Amino acid sequence: MSSASSQAKRDIEISAKRSRVGQLMGVQVVGVGASVPDNRVRNEDLASLGCDPEWIVQRTGIMERRHAPPGIATSDMAAAAAEECIEDAGVDPADVDLVLLGTFTPDQLLPSTACFVQERLGLTAPAMDVHAACASFAYAMVTGAQFVGTGCSKLVLVIGADCNSRVVDPKDVGTYPLFGDGAGAVLLAPGDTNQGLLGFAFGADGSGADLLYREVGGSRKPFSHDGSTNGAHFMKMEGRPVFKWAVRIVSQSIGEVLEESHMSLDQIDLFVFHQANLRIIRSVIRDLGIDPRKVVNNLQHYGNTSAGSIPLVLDEVYRDGRIHRGDRILMSGFGAGLVWSTMLMQW
Repeated sequence: MSSASSQAKRDIEISAKRSRVGQLMGVQVVGVGASVPDNRVRNEDLASLGCDPEWIVQRTGIMERRHAPPGIATSDMAAAAAEECIEDAGVDPADVDLVLLGTFTPDQLLPSTACFVQERLGLTAPAMDVHAACASFAYAMVTGAQFVGTGCSKLVLVIGADCNSRVVDPKDVGTYPLFGDGAGAVLLAPGDTNQGLLGFAFGADGSGADLLYREVGGSRKPFSHDGSTNGAHFMKMEGRPVFKWAVRIVSQSIGEVLEESHMSLDQIDLFVFHQANLRIIRSVIRDLGIDPRKVVNNLQHYGNTSAGSIPLVLDEVYRDGRIHRGDRILMSGFGAGLVWSTMLMQW
């Protein structure tokens, strides 16, 4: 079999695994917050690295992104977003009883970045990281909703934050321009029986683990004593198969969520997709026949902020007054693993 045929067969196999689906009501969002660095990096600013500004726009839709300055780490952005979220909710920080931080760019490998955020905010709640790459926030949302819906928690702080500029190789002109830094947060609390996750679908397919990865820094290939990594500590991505898989899995998981929730596309008020690439989002819109007016995008200004992308969009539409009680909002995250998480929330 030719290499092209092998790749095509592999693309099909990767998209074949189904999700774990469910429904969980009695959960609501009571606060929203976001934080991005001040430093804007335009496409033109990357020309000196060999990046083609026009190519970036045509292939991704991204015009600029934010990069954290030296001294600012993932926890700093996460804590700032969380502080804004808690203030928006008007709650006592002492009442927060669980902190879930979705990220794949922790401050350190040990301890979890959620612990740094907990200390920064003066909380006494349990805190842990949720590592599902760009789907980390979506995974954390499903996890947090489970804690609230089952009565184990009353106020869960869910954060998505990534400092991608530290883990992408500036010499990789096909990948480096795609990513930016940022964080967003929500507070989950008990709601009435009409609020919560009308349906969710999430899953993983490890057969695609080598399509998007960081090779060095873990137990299999730890950092060497002399500090040399030959660039293997940077993120690597096979763009074409990841693109094809993303379109398939988002479309598939949306179908699973609609079936679980007994809803149709025209009953959804807003669509918030992981802001990876505008061409991925447009492909999903075209394939499913989604009304483009219901889809919210901001990657043109922030790029792919990984775990930060969905909550950044949520914060934007929330501040603009586009979310109302009873609205049905579909959120979908996907990324390295390969992993995905799609949910339909009734606000």
